[in-house]
Amino acid sequence: MSRVTLSQWRMLAAVVDHGGFARASLVVHKSPSTLNHAVHKLEEQLGVKVLEPVGRNVRLTEAGEMLLRRARQLIESAEALEDVADSLAEGLEAEVVLAIDQIFPPDVLAQALERFSAAFPHVRIQLHETVLNGGVEMLYDGRADLVASGLAAQGFLGEPLATVTFLAVAHPDHALHQLGRPLDLRDLEQHRQLVVRDSAQREAMNAGWLKAEQRWTVSHLATSVDMLKRGLGFAWVPKTLIEPALERGELLPLPLLVGGVRQVPFQLIHRDRDRAGPATRAMAAALMQSVSEWEKAQAAAQ
Repeated sequence: MSRVTLSQWRMLAAVVDHGGFARASLVVHKSPSTLNHAVHKLEEQLGVKVLEPVGRNVRLTEAGEMLLRRARQLIESAEALEDVADSLAEGLEAEVVLAIDQIFPPDVLAQALERFSAAFPHVRIQLHETVLNGGVEMLYDGRADLVASGLAAQGFLGEPLATVTFLAVAHPDHALHQLGRPLDLRDLEQHRQLVVRDSAQREAMNAGWLKAEQRWTVSHLATSVDMLKRGLGFAWVPKTLIEPALERGELLPLPLLVGGVRQVPFQLIHRDRDRAGPATRAMAAALMQSVSEWEKAQAAAQ
């Protein structure tokens, strides 16, 4: 049995965070004497001095700093547990917020949303079509329940979702195709590259840019594909987005010696799997199932 209660640790944290017993009492709605008694009782129970006076205020001792640092982990874990209980008590959530990178196969996403809607017709979906770090940033900010991204998120564990194939392509009449030989990086650097802008606000990336002086940056993959069809540049784009254009001969893969095909593994990342409600879990399951069916269909077609 623990000698010190979680309530005592919380009161100690409040005293430290607010610079004293009087100011902490206004925040936690307990009298200064109650806070004082709780902290002194904690010190007696542990046999360690955790606070020392500094003028009219108090500060942590060296031992107090170490103990409170560990105690904050307990406090955060307890709050997370309470959030899980609240979620379970409330039942079905009213809304699920998805952040899906634009390179994710649109047909698969549509199928997953349709499958989810059939089971949860009254749950709202907020879909954010992100690029590169945009989805990860939403995860860090707590603005998305589920994120599908080709980038890892530090501090989060994702599960494999899909692998997206990129092709380097240009219009058949593009100057790169007119060279009539295998291409290398020097060839590409002499022509305009179309790049999709990172939707992150703080740490945007220039992934895929070859440092060519001729670069057009757009905000959506659909815009990039449209410009490719007009012969305005070259780009790496997901094969799933341009299959009809490839079949019609509107776009052709560039004959690169290396790097013409890229594989991007996707992850599905929960903001907090334990706190996820039934609708969020169902949305994740719908995405996984739709990807599985898509991959089986691709394998059968080959």
